[in-house]
Amino acid sequence: MADEKAPTRNAFGEPWPDFNDGLTYTDIVPPTSTTATVQNSPKKCPRIRACSLIEFYSSKYSNSAPLEGWLQRIRNGQITVDGQVVTDPDTTLRVGSVLLYSRLPWKEPYAPYLLEVLYEDDDMVAINKPSGLQVLPGGLFQQRTVLTQLRWLAEKSSALRFSGIAAAQESHPVPVHRLGRGTSGILLCAKTKLARARLAAYFADGTAVVRENRISDVELGTTRRISKIYRALATGIIDEDEVVVKQAIGMMRYPGVANGLYVASSSGKPAFSKVRVLERDVQGNCTLVQVVSSIYHMRSVSLVEIQSGRPHQIRIHLSFLGHPLLGDPLYGIDGQPKVAESGCGDDSFAPDGGYQRPTKPVPGDCGYHLHAHHLVLSHPTKNEVIEITAPLPTMLRAQNETE
Repeated sequence: MADEKAPTRNAFGEPWPDFNDGLTYTDIVPPTSTTATVQNSPKKCPRIRACSLIEFYSSKYSNSAPLEGWLQRIRNGQITVDGQVVTDPDTTLRVGSVLLYSRLPWKEPYAPYLLEVLYEDDDMVAINKPSGLQVLPGGLFQQRTVLTQLRWLAEKSSALRFSGIAAAQESHPVPVHRLGRGTSGILLCAKTKLARARLAAYFADGTAVVRENRISDVELGTTRRISKIYRALATGIIDEDEVVVKQAIGMMRYPGVANGLYVASSSGKPAFSKVRVLERDVQGNCTLVQVVSSIYHMRSVSLVEIQSGRPHQIRIHLSFLGHPLLGDPLYGIDGQPKVAESGCGDDSFAPDGGYQRPTKPVPGDCGYHLHAHHLVLSHPTKNEVIEITAPLPTMLRAQNETE
């Protein structure tokens, strides 16, 4: 195994502006088909029906805003049809017309902006993502993301090149996997197309189907190309030194989460976790564990082996054991949300016309303690193995550990 490259410990990041730039969404009006019965025939034929501006947006983007919100946006002049501002919601649309909706700039919730570089070469860069920073745009966070800071860094480097000053970074790195907004630690970003494709394949391989009656890849002698070791703090005292969880993970409808919420489900996809305890804090009523995703050969490490890498798997499986992550606002016991029904504060809509933020917890909420601590991978272009470590937060260190 090659020696770990010494972390550069340099950091980058620009402070966030008070308001983002807003967003622009473009649509082309498609044919709107209804059906009509052909005379003397049981068959039906398509018929083009006229569609109004409010019908189009309130039906196609019902997850973005309620009907009253879309009415506000239209009357506010935020939508153009073929380049002309239209404020009448009952305007009839023509097939092929170009619609443009401009979401007004808004002040995004607080998020840290400084990113520490743990490892960098010509193909990739590993950064230490702080808790509270989203990786990719989504929901309220469209600008305050890791991706934005990477883009700003690339633009700054490009400006330096054109001014005749050598740039430290020639390309625009992009994340090749995600970490939850509340999860901290190592985030891999690719700097070339080849590295991006190969690293993405490594992570995809980590979601291979779990065989219910088989043991972990470590014991089967199978080697994967990437291994992520997490550190987590669970509520309560886990009595066993090692616990195996074979609980499938599926989805349920959950208001406030458009695509549904991942939960423990007998009808979901197989998932396998092996929990090994590092330290028990009886006085604090919590247990320190480590977590591994996509196995290398690490027989002697005290950890949780995450075989399949399902979304929120660590949070769900520890919750299923009855020991959810300390401070997790969403998952309670049995791998289910603490509150089954999640709604908005009231029936009104937000100032931008969209829905009010749900009053109950959603996946992006922070507060839990989960850290991507150590990563081992086969380099995407070189014949060597790379190890990268992100310093542990104080809450996730054992008593005999130092920074």
